[in-house]
Amino acid sequence: MNGSTLLLQFFLCYVSTVCFGILLNIPKRAYNTAGMIGGGVWVIYWIMYYCSGIGLAFSNLVAAILISVLSQAAARRKRMPIIVFNVPALVPFVPGGQAYKMVRNFAIGNYHLVNVYFYQVVVIVGAITLGFGLGELLNRVLNYLHKYLIKKSRWNF
Repeated sequence: MNGSTLLLQFFLCYVSTVCFGILLNIPKRAYNTAGMIGGGVWVIYWIMYYCSGIGLAFSNLVAAILISVLSQAAARRKRMPIIVFNVPALVPFVPGGQAYKMVRNFAIGNYHLVNVYFYQVVVIVGAITLGFGLGELLNRVLNYLHKYLIKKSRWNF
């Protein structure tokens, strides 16, 4: 792995995120931010899964948490709904390839590979769902800490 590979991964994921945002008809001022979130989180996922050897479930979980937290921050900064940033950034993580391979092997009759790909689809979808939930929980905890503990203290950080 080198820097040019990561830069290429970032660029391609940025483009796919922006293009999916165009298909979803998100506002034009959200294209760059959604693309940066999608590309940046994809690079982190790529490093975790393909370079560091961290498992599929944990890599997708961390990616979903990051998408949720960064999308919430972008939504507040741009004053837009969070879904404008969540959905396009999520596109590279959807297990469409594994679902296709599962159905293809089912049609061929290779049931052992059907089980393998079905397991991957379930793990990825479960990790993404759990990651979005944990990301929202993390956002609420950080908001609570900011609102009630820091602002109401005498120290005013």
